Amino acid sequence: MSYLVVGISHRSADITVLERVALDPEAATKLALTVQLTPAVSESAVLATCNRTEVYANVDRFHAGMDEVTAILSDITGVPLLDLAEHLYVHFEEGAVAHLFQVAVGLDSMIVGESQIVGQVKESLRVGQDLETIGTGLNALFQHALRVGKRARAETGIDSAGRSVVSAGLEAVGGFEGRRALVVGAGSMASLAAQTLLNGGAASVTIANRNYDRAVALTDRVGGTAIKLADVPSALGEADLVVSCTGARGVVLTEKMVRDAADGRPFGVLDVALPRDVDPAAARIPGVKLVTLADLAGTAGGSEHDIDEVRRIVGEETGAFEATRRAASVTPTVVALRAMASDLADAELARLERRLPGLDDVQRAEVARTIRRVVDKVLHTPTVRVKELAADPGGPTYADALRALFALDPATVDAVTAPKASQATGGDPA
Repeated sequence: MSYLVVGISHRSADITVLERVALDPEAATKLALTVQLTPAVSESAVLATCNRTEVYANVDRFHAGMDEVTAILSDITGVPLLDLAEHLYVHFEEGAVAHLFQVAVGLDSMIVGESQIVGQVKESLRVGQDLETIGTGLNALFQHALRVGKRARAETGIDSAGRSVVSAGLEAVGGFEGRRALVVGAGSMASLAAQTLLNGGAASVTIANRNYDRAVALTDRVGGTAIKLADVPSALGEADLVVSCTGARGVVLTEKMVRDAADGRPFGVLDVALPRDVDPAAARIPGVKLVTLADLAGTAGGSEHDIDEVRRIVGEETGAFEATRRAASVTPTVVALRAMASDLADAELARLERRLPGLDDVQRAEVARTIRRVVDKVLHTPTVRVKELAADPGGPTYADALRALFALDPATVDAVTAPKASQATGGDPA
């Protein structure tokens, strides 16, 4: 099986396209389940954030897997395949590994080095484990990606500024210290916004959500005052900064709502929702500073030195992961070879028993030990060497040579598998 990534992000499409393919948790779940059920795919995971929608899959055929994933992505998002295709990127095998590692360390983020992405990768792994769409292959990949993300942050200053989409956006609207803020939404982005505002000196923070109980729960965790979504128009009039980050499919804050609230005074609006929450026409209102995800693309996080170091770490970890995969790929061949040799030894011992029935138990045991010792010694060097050589690029060809030289049955080799997915998907290192 081989790794495949099919995705779309702020690097390949503008916000008007990204908001058409944005997935809520229910749609992301449907995408992962549907992809995993296709003939060419054995495992799947979906990474859906405010600036990317990506499908990770373990496939037995590249073209079939890519065609199936793109068709399902088009169907679930409702975006025609022809419109979608020009914005999609595809990574395969080592390229797919390197891409996820780059994502996990923040190199591929809208805010380079932003800190939220590790948690989002971790959540994608958890959801895939719960859905049982992730097996041993993707589990190993995502677990390693989390370790790479942690290593990059431990060994470099890539996220030393603690920047996120929210913090960069708040800077772009003119800061927030001493301002009266309204947060619309109660998800992870809203939670980050509320914490940033409260810890950074906002005069007040009000949190509104369609589900009032979720707004209350958020204020219980981080502070602030909860209100119902219906109270947003009046709350806008009492605020001078609003952060909107809901999962709604349509406009939440209309141009009229913002105009009435601003009334010509300085008024900051940060829209970090996908699809957008705020009517773009609000940007033309006198006194209003509207900042969207599109305005934040390419904002720098860590220094150039840190970014170079993180790139080095990604390259090093990609090589190490691929070497481990190559070494593991020869294990079934080695096991099958030893199983064949053991069967031959058993057959010869049975033949000896028939030819020399007079051997006592001690003699039979000594003959059996001798035969098995010889078999082990003959096989020791080639099996150790093939494992060592397999870690190098091209190494798996040595396993092919073993199969050809010893006429090993491919079906027997394929039957030697790694632990079942249900045994491998537990245990999150993060």
